[in-house]
Amino acid sequence: MNAEANLPMRAMREVPQPKANAPKITGLVKERGRVSGYQLSDGKIVDKQSAINLARDGGIAGVGISSRKGSEYLKSLPDDSGMNNLNALPTVSAQN
Repeated sequence: MNAEANLPMRAMREVPQPKANAPKITGLVKERGRVSGYQLSDGKIVDKQSAINLARDGGIAGVGISSRKGSEYLKSLPDDSGMNNLNALPTVSAQN
């Protein structure tokens, strides 16, 4: 892979190794237009910081951890599909 193609992966602060049964993110919980949590493929809804901690422990598949202005956030791992990018996921209600 050339350096330009590898740029999205290098921009991530951490790329945790997910556990074999780790769920994926299927929806975004937003407050005032900003992501405040995530819906997982197992139906659970977790707040943003809990999701970061869970991902760091291998509990969420398909994401890396990035940082901007001192705030950590999850980012989808680059692949050949835009359909699974976090910003392409539907917004869901925090009430499950």
